[in-house]
Amino acid sequence: MKITSATPSDLDQLLSFRKEAAAWISRLGSDQWSRPYPADRLLATIEAGTVFMLRHEGRTAGTITLTPEAEEGLWSAEELAEPSMFVNKLTIARDYAGQNLGGVLLDWAGDRAYRAGAKWLRLDAWTSNERLQRYYLEQGFEHVRTVLEGGAVNGGPRVSGWLAQRSARPANHDLADETPAPKPLHA
Repeated sequence: MKITSATPSDLDQLLSFRKEAAAWISRLGSDQWSRPYPADRLLATIEAGTVFMLRHEGRTAGTITLTPEAEEGLWSAEELAEPSMFVNKLTIARDYAGQNLGGVLLDWAGDRAYRAGAKWLRLDAWTSNERLQRYYLEQGFEHVRTVLEGGAVNGGPRVSGWLAQRSARPANHDLADETPAPKPLHA
């Protein structure tokens, strides 16, 4: 398996990947990702170099977005003063489920964050998806708090405000990393 940076030519595959994940999550009883993700926003993150693809024998097995930018309104000023990288949109293709590839990608992200000088690997998860929250706890993350207010629409309920973090750390993984070296963080 190898990890590469996403390119604009991956946009359609990433959008369909998200639809597949939303359908699977829906069958588990969650409304997470039930709204289509805007293609222009996804393309902007691809062009920013923050979307990565896990590839296996010419197929996409998973994807992760890793950025030094936090979603507004989630983390305190003190937390934001600590050098951190933020995980978003971790998705594994259903054909590759059950192989701990999400854990491999989280370890890769933690290693990349560590090499960039981050203290923390952080994320926000869907507030009502307890199964996903348990998954992140099993992957060594610690729950920080849940932010329920301040959503994107009129400051209403926030749907993705379950905050967690774990130390950024070097990792041993078998991924062939074909991505550019991470840029150093300045906190």
